Amino acid sequence: MKQKLRKFQEFAEGLLPHETGWLVTIHQFTDPEKISILERLDHNSRLIRNPLPFDEHIDKRKYSYIITWVAERLATIDVDHQFRQIVHLEEQIATDAIQPDEERQLSRILKETDHRSYNFAKIYELARQYRHFLLIRMRYRQHQEVDEFLRSFRAQYDHSRDIGDKIHYATQDIVKQYAGSPAESIQWERWLTDVFTDDQIDGANRYMALVRLTFLYFNYKQFDPLREKFDTYDALLTTGIYYSRRLLINYYSNRLLLHNFCSEYDQAIWYGYLSIRERNTDYIHYVNTLSGVLLRQQQNEQALAVMRKAYPELKATISFHNRLVFVAFYLRGLHANGLLANGENYAESFLRAYSQEIFDHRWHLFFTVFFDILLHRDKTARLVRLARKYRVVQREQEQAERSGSHPYLLWQYTLAAYVEMKITRAKLEDIISHLPTTDDTASGPGLQSFLVHLKRLAPEVARFQREQSGER
Repeated sequence: MKQKLRKFQEFAEGLLPHETGWLVTIHQFTDPEKISILERLDHNSRLIRNPLPFDEHIDKRKYSYIITWVAERLATIDVDHQFRQIVHLEEQIATDAIQPDEERQLSRILKETDHRSYNFAKIYELARQYRHFLLIRMRYRQHQEVDEFLRSFRAQYDHSRDIGDKIHYATQDIVKQYAGSPAESIQWERWLTDVFTDDQIDGANRYMALVRLTFLYFNYKQFDPLREKFDTYDALLTTGIYYSRRLLINYYSNRLLLHNFCSEYDQAIWYGYLSIRERNTDYIHYVNTLSGVLLRQQQNEQALAVMRKAYPELKATISFHNRLVFVAFYLRGLHANGLLANGENYAESFLRAYSQEIFDHRWHLFFTVFFDILLHRDKTARLVRLARKYRVVQREQEQAERSGSHPYLLWQYTLAAYVEMKITRAKLEDIISHLPTTDDTASGPGLQSFLVHLKRLAPEVARFQREQSGER
């Protein structure tokens, strides 16, 4: 089957459940074999692994037909596909190069558009440009039709622009808070909800409102109302409304975050695997999100496999933030799978190549993982030298004063310095006496890992730590 239907199998592996689910509801096939192929596509699209095989006895031409049919049907509802059409038509009009078949296409778009359409504002602006094109050429009948469209929807277009501007103001407060600023954003929740739930508003603004609500609810850890919004959007997608692969993939990644925060890890991982079926601009970001959940659930082999498959795309990403998070998780994956020497060598090479860029982004995450590997490999002298060279403990202290996070690098450095006889036992015990309790969820696996190192490298101080813990 892999040889005979390899091309179709590769095609099937990229399809998404909302795509195949919608296709099942709208097809008008009478051929039972085409129906069986489509139903098997729908079934397999919902599986992370072990898909059911396709019937090799069915004529291969039917499989080729299904590939073409699926692409054509999805294109009819793809809002990004329509946006690209609009941009092309806009260029053709601006350069006086629009062809008769393209004008007929534009006419169809205007007839099918109203103020609720996803790309309504962009289509309105295209029609305004087309009106100039027609009038200067004295094409009065076509001009009248386009002018009627513009006059009919002028109020809705102005309203759409006003909503878009207001969403921008809301975004400023929401993003500031998300980035750690003391700004508040909850005051926007009611208005953004009204925009998202109003089916008389264009789809682009409704979707932008949902994205802002997602950030807002994560800011305040309000997951029940976010789940409600996602379920509403899910219902729209099921009926083919506001669909594109870009929007759908982003939705899957956001659902991963929601289910992860709610400790619904199986669902989080399922959505995470769906989010990496499309290799788009945000692919590495989606891989990072999924890999982080897999590592926390100790699915270490799966996490490393996901990252290795994505490695070629890593070199092409222009976001160093995403690259650094990927590298940190990749080091964790190597560590968790017992490949400590590989992890150390990779971290050393990356640090030599990108030391400045690391400190511009997630430097604390990188060094925490790197130092953990060095402790496992008894490279305490190397850890001490790196910590002093890059002043990471001092940097961490400055950051902790703002964020209130735990000083993992201080713990790791102090233990390594004690082993290297750079500090006294009293100094290490002083640090130990301020450790959080082991049931402190905020300290996570970082504390557990440190205690393992402490017990192995400084057992006499580890006994002191256990005594201290018993008193608390």
